[in-house]
This record gives sequence, structure tokens and C-alpha cells, in this order.
Amino acid sequence: MQNIYGNVQGIKSSQIKLLQRLYEQRQPGDRLTTPEFAQTLATITTEIHHPICCYINRRGQVIRIAVGTPFQTQIPPEELPRHSAERLSGIHCIATQFKSEQPDEGALIAMLRQRLDALVVLSVADGKIKAATLAHLVPDLETPWEISPPLNLDDLTEQEFDELVAEWEREISEAGEGIFLNQDIVSDQDKVLLVGVQTDDISPQRFEDGLQELVRLVESAGGIVLDTVRQKRSRPHPQTVIGQGKAEEITLLAQKLGANLIVFDRDISPSQARNLEAEIGMRVVDRTEVILDIFAQRARSGAGKLQVELAQLEYMLPRLRGRGREMSRLGAGIGTRGPGETRLETERRVIQRRIAQLQQEVDELQAHRARIRQQRQQQEIPVVALVGYTNAGKSTLLNVLTNAEVYTANQLFATLDPTTRKLVITESETQERRSILLTDTVGFIHELPPPLMDAFRATLEEVIEADVLLHIVDLSHPAWESHIASVQQILEEMPEIPETSLIAFNKIDRVDSEVLAKAQQNYSEALFISATERLGLETLKQRLLQLIFEPVNAIAATQNS
Repeated sequence: MQNIYGNVQGIKSSQIKLLQRLYEQRQPGDRLTTPEFAQTLATITTEIHHPICCYINRRGQVIRIAVGTPFQTQIPPEELPRHSAERLSGIHCIATQFKSEQPDEGALIAMLRQRLDALVVLSVADGKIKAATLAHLVPDLETPWEISPPLNLDDLTEQEFDELVAEWEREISEAGEGIFLNQDIVSDQDKVLLVGVQTDDISPQRFEDGLQELVRLVESAGGIVLDTVRQKRSRPHPQTVIGQGKAEEITLLAQKLGANLIVFDRDISPSQARNLEAEIGMRVVDRTEVILDIFAQRARSGAGKLQVELAQLEYMLPRLRGRGREMSRLGAGIGTRGPGETRLETERRVIQRRIAQLQQEVDELQAHRARIRQQRQQQEIPVVALVGYTNAGKSTLLNVLTNAEVYTANQLFATLDPTTRKLVITESETQERRSILLTDTVGFIHELPPPLMDAFRATLEEVIEADVLLHIVDLSHPAWESHIASVQQILEEMPEIPETSLIAFNKIDRVDSEVLAKAQQNYSEALFISATERLGLETLKQRLLQLIFEPVNAIAATQNS
């Protein structure tokens, strides 16, 4: 039997059969529809108390019947015929509605997104068609559609539709305005609409800083940010974070812009994500999922990939409900299903098994790194851990000081794996050569997602076992003070960290004198450097020697006396 799409909840099986019979009624190829077919749609609409959308190709075949509005029942982009920008899709939609108005903006945007040949709206009352409206696309970037005045059923069904479509496509081709048809509907790059929710516990400055950071996160993940929607509310809506009205606004804007992904600036629960996806009709992710995606792209070593996979699966497990089709690649087929076991249960079982395996491997990695650190301690070479907000310049500094050749880029989370290199420093007063180990660690970020904190515990232990922490701060970033607070908060959540630490403000070549003076006044003990321009690096080396060796020398002098 043919599928009935859209919201069929509450519709009787006998009514479903009536809808399925519509697939058997072939329409004339040179007409939009017949009076009999249009009246059948009106009768069924009245019986089920829901609007209906019927999608018909140019051969007159009914290819899709759906319950709902044109906006709610759009054909997925991957199922639409692929044509050039000057061609329409070869499909028109006949929709019923209970209001005797023109099609609303949502219906027109749906026509645009699907490149429909035409949209016919039948206004139904008491089982009869009161009026009909015909809309079609035109090559106008401002208003890319044209809507007819109300038509009676005879006027509508007598239209020479095949000639009209040929004329419309000719106009589009001659105008050369293919861009408005969104020919790039299917693309490797996600086109993203950001959603920011400012609650009472977030200051306006912190809110805007967070949105700017989210833009960079999405771009680092390979997405294109089309626009940002802001909402201010006392607390998030328990079901949808943003509420019904805002969800409808976002839905229309996303369709108008051609977005295929909605990204929220905060963590959202699995149930909120499901509700939003049902409401908006496209994929919805939160800030944590974007960060996990970046980590998945950037993980290069076996250890990094292992930890990223663990974090992703731990995040994904509670979000499985309602995503069985998406997750089927993780576990389906011979040997994975038990008697009477649903696909969802199968997927959950497979993921739980994989998580247990990954946790065991992370424990082994943790033990391996512990042995390496023990060997370093036996060699009595002090360790300095470079910590800081992501993109502060830690890897660049390590490269400049030790020629480490670690990958660097002006991106968030450009490097994930810890890298340790030896640095030999000549003490300025005694000319004695001293060796220390510099360890580059994964960058921190505001509210580092808990799954990452847990999965990267083997990496973060490099911080715990160090003798000195060198906190690198990007002074050129407008939110540098917030970055310092975020890093310190994450460090405080660790079981124990070195007592000795030093702040080094990086990228001083990119800031004005006012910002520099403020930092010097508030952080009088800090150092001010530029890794790329090699400014202040010798002072940094000597300061590290003082922090590491002067306490040791003082203890030795006390014991000798």
C-alpha cells in the first residue's frame, strides 16, 4: 500500500484507505486537476478535519499524499528531481484549507524551496470548494511568486497547465535568476540558523560573546551561518526552549533563508530536541553537538579518535529515541537482533557495548600515559603544561619555542592531542643550561561539555601531573577576561592542579595600548608576549626557570645550612 505522509495521528483506518485510493486517480497531463478529483479532496478534508496536500507530476501521476499544510508536508530535498536552476521540479501541489484566504507565507516558501511547478489552494467549507487560488514562481528576488485572484473550479481546471509551465520556465531561463530557486538545496556544507536564548541568569555581554563564539564554532565545524535569531525570556521553555510562537518564526525564517540546520547556543535536552525537530521540520543540534563534531574532524591520533568516539556515543545514547532510522547504521543485520527486539533496543544495546569497550581502552590509555609520566619523573625533568582557552596560541607558542611542528590554524580546537617537547634554556645569570618539558593540552572553552571532560580525562591528566601551569590568554579577543574565568573554573573542577602557575598574555601585537594597560594593571605578575612575532619569549623562558628551579634551590640551601 502507498504511504500517507504528514500527521496521520487520530485518523481512522477507513479514512487512510480513502487517502490511499487517491494514488490511483491519474490526472490529465495538460491540466492542474479535474473537478471530480478536486471535489474528492474537499470531501475527504471535511471528513478528517485536516488539510490535505496532493503532489502530482507532469504525467498526471499522484506521487505523494500527505495530511497537513504545504509547509508541513514538503518533499525532502533528496527526493526532489535534480534539475538546473532554470528548471522547475516537474511537480505541482494541490492543497486544501478551511480558510477562504490566499496561501500563507509558509505555503509559498514551501513552493519556493521545492521549486514546484505550481501551488493550487482549494478553500473548503461544508464539504464544498468555495474558491481556488493558483500560485507559481517568477524570477523576482524580492517576491519570487505570483498569486492569482480567487478562481472558481471551472476556471482552474480549464487552464492549459502544460503551456503555462513551459512559459514560466522560459521566463526564469531568460531572466537568468537561478539563485532564488535554491538550486544548492543539497550541499555538503550545512547552512545554519543560530538561535540564542538570553535568560535572566545571563548578562547581555556574556550572551553576545557566547553567540559570537558559536558563530566561530559552526564555522570551525564547516558550516555556514546564515543568520541569528535572539530571544529573551526569564527561563527556557520546558518543552521547546523557545516557545510555540518563536518556533514558528524560526521555521519560516529557516525556509526563507534555505537553512538545513538549527543550532542553539545552549545545551538542550533530548526531548526538547525531538519537540523542536517535529515543530521546525529540520535537524536541531545544540552547542555541545557542534563541539563534538569539531573534535571528530580534528582527532588525528588513535588516542584522540578513541576519546572523541566515546564522548559522542555518551552524548548520543539518551538521544536515540525517535532517531531509529538515523542510527540504523550502528547496529542492524544478522547477529544483532534478539527475538522481538526493536531496532531502537538493538541500537541502544550496541552503543552501550561499544561505550564499555571504549571506556576500557581509555583506561588503558590512561595507564600508559601514567607510565610515561612516571619515566619523566624518574629523569627529574620538570614539566610545564600549556593551558588556556581554545585558539589562544598554545600550539603556536610550543612550535616557536621547541620547533615541534604541531598543526596550528586560526580555528577553535585546531589541535586535540597533547604534545610534549623538550626545551633547553640557558640561565641568564649562570649560563647554565636547564631542560624542561613543555606539554600542549587540548583547549578549554566556556562550559566545556561534560562528555568531553570525561572522555578526555587521560589527556587532562597531563595538566594535573605538571609542575607548573602556563596559562596562555589571547589578549586580542574581546572576551579575554571571560576566557580567563572559564579556564580557571575548569581547572578548579579538576581533582588537583599544580600550585605554581603563570599567566602569559599572547598576541600583544594585535591590541591597542588601552587594552594592554588594563591587563598590565589587573595582572601585574603576568607576562606579555607575541608567539608569532617572538616578543617577550626570552623573558618567558627565564621566568619559567625561576618558578621551577628557585624553590628547589631554596630548599637545597636550607638543607645544607
